[in-house]
Amino acid sequence: MKVRQLSVFISNQSGRISEVTGLLGEHDINIRGFSVADTADYGILRVVVDDPEKAHSVLKDAGFTVREDDVICVNLPDTPGALSRVLKLVSDAGVNIEYIYSLVSTYVVINVDDADRALQLLEDKPVELVSQEEIVGIQEGS
Repeated sequence: MKVRQLSVFISNQSGRISEVTGLLGEHDINIRGFSVADTADYGILRVVVDDPEKAHSVLKDAGFTVREDDVICVNLPDTPGALSRVLKLVSDAGVNIEYIYSLVSTYVVINVDDADRALQLLEDKPVELVSQEEIVGIQEGS
């Protein structure tokens, strides 16, 4: 069972990721998972969406360079070592793991060049910020 992933090549400048995700949203394409790799000059936005053919067409028409690849997706139990066990099965068989990322989560990590400023910008907006304690499952006030 394979999943289609799109790799979108973008210049490494402010607003480019927002432009891609905005285009997908405007065309009712739901992002199920994503990853961004960057260099000083460009980035690669990898996305798994609910309609890869439509997404590919929309992004190509907007002038983006897009590549499609088959990837695999596994549903891991939320237990320590679950990821390691799956990766070990693959790597012990001599299959190289090029990269991994997670899907279907509304918790999104955003690395910015000024975290304090970004937090100030989001503080009074309808955005739910997540604390380190929430990441490890500890509810505030308990």
